[in-house]
Amino acid sequence: MSHSSLPKLNPESLKSYDDTAVLASLGYKQELKREFTTLEMFGFGFSIVAIVPSIASVLFYSMPNGGPSAMVWGWAMSSVFIMFIALAMAELGSAAPTSGGLYYWTYKYSSLRYRNILCWMVGYTNTVTYISGVAGIGWSCATAIMAAASIGSDGNFIPTVYQTYGLFIAVLVSYAIIASCATRVLALVQRAVIALNIALVLVMIIALPAATPAELKNTAKYAFGGFENLTLWPSGYAFILSFLAPLWSISGFDAGVHISEEARNANIAVPWAIIYACGVGTTLGFFVQISLAFCMGTDTIDILSSPVQQPMATILLNSFGKKGMLAVWAFIFVALFLAGVGLLISSSRQIFAFSRDGALIFSRILYNINPTTGTPVRCVWFSVTCAALLGLTTFGGPAATGAIFSLGVVGQYVANSIPITARFLGGQPFKRGPFHLGAFSRPIAFIAVLWMWFMTVVLMFPTAPDPTPQTMNYTAVVLGGVLLLALCYYYVPSVGGVHWFRGPVANVEGEVEAEEKDAASSA
Repeated sequence: MSHSSLPKLNPESLKSYDDTAVLASLGYKQELKREFTTLEMFGFGFSIVAIVPSIASVLFYSMPNGGPSAMVWGWAMSSVFIMFIALAMAELGSAAPTSGGLYYWTYKYSSLRYRNILCWMVGYTNTVTYISGVAGIGWSCATAIMAAASIGSDGNFIPTVYQTYGLFIAVLVSYAIIASCATRVLALVQRAVIALNIALVLVMIIALPAATPAELKNTAKYAFGGFENLTLWPSGYAFILSFLAPLWSISGFDAGVHISEEARNANIAVPWAIIYACGVGTTLGFFVQISLAFCMGTDTIDILSSPVQQPMATILLNSFGKKGMLAVWAFIFVALFLAGVGLLISSSRQIFAFSRDGALIFSRILYNINPTTGTPVRCVWFSVTCAALLGLTTFGGPAATGAIFSLGVVGQYVANSIPITARFLGGQPFKRGPFHLGAFSRPIAFIAVLWMWFMTVVLMFPTAPDPTPQTMNYTAVVLGGVLLLALCYYYVPSVGGVHWFRGPVANVEGEVEAEEKDAASSA
């Protein structure tokens, strides 16, 4: 979808809004500092998208499931539906910009009978999904460093899973230290992040074709039409499985929502951040995929079986040579690292909001603003601790590692689809924000939800027919386990959430009484 076709905000919506008053109307007092401008909000979303590093992290999903055709056309096809999701999420973010995001909207728009349980389940799903995302991108950072070490040693160093996990822990700790900084520091970084990610895209679409040897350059027929299915699935289904690459790269649609209480003019900045981060990301990513398809050569098996264990690194090595590849790879790592920091910030704000409403385990400890930084530092460290524990699944082999990436998409799609559906079927009033889609709201939401549920089913399938423990897709096990535990916690006799959880808890004077009446009516 081109930038010119993206929805525009109405002229009257460009006026300034009293963010404290808007937040108070949602039931919350201002506790975090509003330091993010609209541009920095875009930078925050764009940093998490991190096109080139994200493609590098998941290229091993698209290459064996169709080769260049899957890389190029799989990305293009998915991008259309990704934009539908972004538009539906942006409309909700403009109407109710709060750090609670998905679970707050679920409660606000669901029927009185089911709003408590749905809010509870969405909150836990979204929390675990973000923790999974932090783990996934942290693991990608660790493998990126190991790939550079392997190339730098001319293949003499082959990392073990234990070494990679140790480095993964170091990466997570580094994330947490930076994400614990003051909001203004985090906001200022975003301008540099925008420049870095655009520079990497230019390297991929200009410098890579210029540096690639003639024998590795492919024809347009191969780049756009070459299809190579290295899986045991039928070709059509293999092509669909390649969608995980763009779905994981352009995900975290509500990331900007979770820092909306730190944004200025949030009900305008949030939808801009969602739509333009996705729109720019999908467009630039499409051109990067085309460039890779033209410059990767035709020996896909050799790229995937390289001792480097990183397809993008292998392609860059073949084109730039060792020194050139390591130079480019260093910048890719920095961008990937900063994307991980951004994802951790969003994860911590989701945890903070869910704890503020008393739903999360350890809420009394986690609901805290550090007096020095003005940020929820405890939530930051809780998130990385959980991510480190989730990372232990990597010892189960590639299938278990893949479950971390799949969970980041599947969990997000399950959580996203519920508030979008509730808005139209929950029977509750919807007060539009300054950004809205008008008559297109319902059809866009319908397509977005249909797509998310379709891909949820697809991504639950194993990597090959007749799965073994090594090829089993453990996404369903992990996500199912999380949902089951959350459900059990909700219905535990005497102490479960069913006995005390009544959705988001208003902490603004004048809102508490209204909340109590609303809770009584839904009990």
